[in-house]
Amino acid sequence: MAKDSDDKRGGMTVQEAGRKGGETTSERHGPEFYSEIGRKGGETVSQDREHMSEIGRKGGEARSDDRDIKSGDTGRKGGESTGRNREPMSEIGRKGGRR
Repeated sequence: MAKDSDDKRGGMTVQEAGRKGGETTSERHGPEFYSEIGRKGGETVSQDREHMSEIGRKGGEARSDDRDIKSGDTGRKGGESTGRNREPMSEIGRKGGRR
């Protein structure tokens, strides 16, 4: 049995047809269309608290296996990066205080 990507229908593979359809949709609707789809999808997924909890748990497990995180390198590197220029940090503090 042929794979979907190798299946020729009308002289075009399924992969080629998908690409062509995506390009046509992109030309017709533009980037705002895809942003809206992503926003709606994100809202829908985030309403499923059990699913979000599972994602967070899996992400935490994966990151806990990272040697850099365990050694503290990630925090140190991040602190070095943000510590060079304090101005953005003070702006973040001001914005946070306005809530």
